[in-house]
Amino acid sequence: MVLLDFFLSHKKNTASIAKERLQIIVAERRKDNSQPHYLTQLKRDILEVICKYVKIDPDMVTVQLDQKGDDIFILELNVILPETEDIIIK
Repeated sequence: MVLLDFFLSHKKNTASIAKERLQIIVAERRKDNSQPHYLTQLKRDILEVICKYVKIDPDMVTVQLDQKGDDIFILELNVILPETEDIIIK
């Protein structure tokens, strides 16, 4: 019976792991769908302006919009800047 319990419990663990992964995927898609359509273009524009002064990888810029209440929105911008040697001064 111990051998049978081992195989049955393993399937339950696999199912619960799959369920958790699916929940994460669904949450990420909902997050993407709930954001305004202009957010992607806003990130591109911000990246373009930053690239005028600093050589930067597009993955080093994140833009996130959070809603706090009915009429309060918070725009969060995170930029990881490179070392000072890579900064372009015009």
